[in-house]
Amino acid sequence: MHDAPGRPWTLASLAAQAGVSRSTLAKRFTALVGEPPLTYLTDWRMTLAADLLAESTATVAAVARHLGYADAFGFSAAFKRVHGVSPSGHRRLTRVDATAA
Repeated sequence: MHDAPGRPWTLASLAAQAGVSRSTLAKRFTALVGEPPLTYLTDWRMTLAADLLAESTATVAAVARHLGYADAFGFSAAFKRVHGVSPSGHRRLTRVDATAA
């Protein structure tokens, strides 16, 4: 999932990639990482999104597509749920912080 965060991953496709059953993947992944695979994937995507928004001029829609979201609206809702601020708000905040440093 790190190499292709924009791929439409499901628990079944992650399990197939790992060569184990869905239940085995879910159990082992959660035991090792501390959260279920798809929760981890969302967090990973949102970490990448925050970096892309801060460091590039890509539009919110382009970042959404790059990370596997069908539209900017769903991506924006997920980003705000994870980061507490909209993607454009995050971009403004990080740009202000970068200019103040």
